[in-house]
Amino acid sequence: MRKRILIAALIALHAAILLAGLLAPYDPANQNRGFPYAPPARIHWVGRSGVYWRPFVYAVSPNLTGYHEDPSQIFPLRFFYRGDSYKLLGLFTADIHLFGVDAPGRIFILGTDAYGRDEFSRLLYGGQISLAAGLLGTLLTLAMAALIGTISGYFGKWADESFMGLAELFLCLPWFYFLVAMRAFLPLHLNPTCTFLLITCVMGSIGWTRPARLVRGVVLSARNRDYVAAARGFGASDFYLIQRHIMPAAFGVLLTQAALLVPQYVTAEAVLSFFGLGIAEPVPSWGNMLSILQQYNVIVSYYWLLAPAGALVVTSVIYWLLADALHHWVKSHSI
Repeated sequence: MRKRILIAALIALHAAILLAGLLAPYDPANQNRGFPYAPPARIHWVGRSGVYWRPFVYAVSPNLTGYHEDPSQIFPLRFFYRGDSYKLLGLFTADIHLFGVDAPGRIFILGTDAYGRDEFSRLLYGGQISLAAGLLGTLLTLAMAALIGTISGYFGKWADESFMGLAELFLCLPWFYFLVAMRAFLPLHLNPTCTFLLITCVMGSIGWTRPARLVRGVVLSARNRDYVAAARGFGASDFYLIQRHIMPAAFGVLLTQAALLVPQYVTAEAVLSFFGLGIAEPVPSWGNMLSILQQYNVIVSYYWLLAPAGALVVTSVIYWLLADALHHWVKSHSI
């Protein structure tokens, strides 16, 4: 039951990020220079005329002490509202948003940043970059780990010695500092797509060692089992044995490692972008959204800009809990 709840939570999280254009009320690059550091919008049901049948926000304007609401101007929330155009699932052009308000009203669910950009919209769009880096990096890592671990464990001898010696070398490398150093040698003003692919490939190609060693251990155990020996005696090829008997035994380990690696890679991308070595503005990612927090006055005065950090924590905790649940499930099914 716990595993199902966590999987459902992850599906909901990734669906929200994938459908960012639908859920976000504004384009993440749109600047509202008249609303820098606007606080999160207050949604009301009760106004001067009593209780309203749908929620609304008041018009807000800046003053010397911050922002104040004008109760004389009411902007009701409109659902499935036509606004800025976007690419739905990266394929179809659409302009329908889940909610919004008519101009000149504004609804900033999580406030705005220094340029007046909607923090909620940027959080959803930034999640596409951060989560995609984590997922693709994990996929590359596990593909390499499955291949190297299987060859090393099944064939042994020189293949095992070579690959495990290479793994020992990679384990000695401080991979995060290696990643930072590699990025620092390249031009800072790379195309965002090139930067994303670079980060993903480097993360995926240097994190395979521990999963590969785990897969090797499972393969070493599975290749000596009676049913594998029986299949080999009946003339089964090595490819058939690996595909039919060896890899299914390692699937649970790979699944658990995936749940552990995704939050690690998401955090790695966020840290690189935080220090200006990853995805650059104006393309949002959770890391470069947090980079503004390097200024102490921003941390103290504008708490809503910590929202990407909250998203990172929530995402990581869900994945870690799922990894723990999968670990216990694998152990119970391997007995």
